Amino acid sequence: MTSKGYVVFGHGSSVESANDAVRAMAAELARRAGYDAVETAFLESGKPDLRGAIDSLASRGVAHVIVIPYFLTLGIHLQRDLPRLVDELRAVHPGMRIEVTPPLDGHPALMEALLGRAAAGEGKLGGSETD
Repeated sequence: MTSKGYVVFGHGSSVESANDAVRAMAAELARRAGYDAVETAFLESGKPDLRGAIDSLASRGVAHVIVIPYFLTLGIHLQRDLPRLVDELRAVHPGMRIEVTPPLDGHPALMEALLGRAAAGEGKLGGSETD
């Protein structure tokens, strides 16, 4: 085991297109960064779960995993659930280094995204509420 892998970890939804959007972001991360070991995982209502993603990376010889929470803020899932899951997975894969990045909140690009959405909405604000 020598390589590094990444897991884009989302909440998961019963609306499969929402899960597909997270998968698309993970695929774009892999493409733009040139990473060959990127998986998507979901806490709820999506497949695979975090264990499935980590197991997949382990089967490919990955020794260091960086879990990237696809969450806006540090809520209960990231404060309670994710650390518990990571502790369990460290026990299952004792030779694997598993790290977790902060959520998206606070990243400078998030403000740029908000500014972009605000600018896109400005053209719609002058119309009637029935438009």
